[in-house]
Amino acid sequence: MAKGLIWATAEDLVRNRPKVISLYRQLLRSLNSPNLSMTLAVRLAKKSELRAIFMLAAEERSLHNIADLVDTAEYALSRLRKGEIPRYPLQLRPMEPQLSRDEPRPTGA
Repeated sequence: MAKGLIWATAEDLVRNRPKVISLYRQLLRSLNSPNLSMTLAVRLAKKSELRAIFMLAAEERSLHNIADLVDTAEYALSRLRKGEIPRYPLQLRPMEPQLSRDEPRPTGA
């Protein structure tokens, strides 16, 4: 359980450290997988992108943002293990057009 309500305390950061390091190493290893059809240059670019993301995320102090970053890393790891390259953090469906109040609602057929 987190000690801080909104901001991470030193104890929270120490508690998350082994999981974050493990995710980082697993992601780096999975980028070397032969299941991914990437050239050496693309692999190196993805690894440097991963390092940059983790370096920026190391500055994060919000408990909710830290939890979201860990969830995103776990999602990316699951996609890499399937042999897919995650392009976006989440696969969202396209936005539906917003109707104004005056426009009639379309009826489903």
